[in-house]
Amino acid sequence: MINRIFFAHPATVDETFFQHMRFAGAFSAKLFLAGGAALVHAVIPCLFEKTASTIINDLHARMHNRSH
Repeated sequence: MINRIFFAHPATVDETFFQHMRFAGAFSAKLFLAGGAALVHAVIPCLFEKTASTIINDLHARMHNRSH
């Protein structure tokens, strides 16, 4: 059960648990920044006009280019 919870999924993308934790943590931080930029843009439309979409496009490319 421990293997299934912590190690099975990272292995599917050829990562150790800690490599996967680092990747997913960085991914989460970038999503948080994209959300913050989108929120600021909602209130002040002239700010961060393309920031959220640029971050999301970058994340999509990184995810798409990973091993499956």
